[in-house]
Amino acid sequence: MNDFFDEEMPRTVAQRKAWAAKLAADYAAENGPLTPAVPHGRNICKHFWGKAWCRNVERYQEYESRLPAGRSYLKNDAVIDLKISPGLLQAVVVGQEVYQVKITIDPLNDEKKQRLLEKCAGKISSLADLIAGELSEELLGIFCDEEDGLFPAPDEIRFDCNCTDWSEPCKHAAAVLYGTGARLDDEPELFFVLRGISTDEFFSENISDALPSVPLELDEQQISAIFDIKLN
Repeated sequence: MNDFFDEEMPRTVAQRKAWAAKLAADYAAENGPLTPAVPHGRNICKHFWGKAWCRNVERYQEYESRLPAGRSYLKNDAVIDLKISPGLLQAVVVGQEVYQVKITIDPLNDEKKQRLLEKCAGKISSLADLIAGELSEELLGIFCDEEDGLFPAPDEIRFDCNCTDWSEPCKHAAAVLYGTGARLDDEPELFFVLRGISTDEFFSENISDALPSVPLELDEQQISAIFDIKLN
């Protein structure tokens, strides 16, 4: 059976969205409230973390043939539920039927994370700037580096969908990849959740780098010099 969102199906966008809404309502009635992934215009994303996520997905040649169908699914409201947790994307995608999709992502390698933190030390002024992606070109380049950046490589991503399409990713999983970009546009802090990174780590590095090096044992004269006070 052809899937509802296959390009060969002679159905309008309005019909596709109506069908997706019906299946979503039926699914929610049985399973509770849903958190759909909603694209932001033709380009899906408007802000740094969402855009960077999608660019990372699109640079992998092995995904190339599946991504157009995934974009179409997302734009037709097919990703009716998406939950993001450390190392895991869990989603419900509708087509001719309702499909369960799970995408597992390896955590950021500890050694790579430490190198990133060292490169960023003292260069991020606030949590708001980090979450908004309002950073210097140098930092953005570090985060998006293909080898040593924050984004996962194909061999760190595993797909599981209960459809009969054995491609990796299938079109439903491709829709979830794009849906993740859309969700990160709304909640960029979820990127750090997904990658198993605490945003505090960036600032603990910054603080330690910014502090003067002070010996563990100081005599009174040294303390007076550092803090410009007189001790009795």
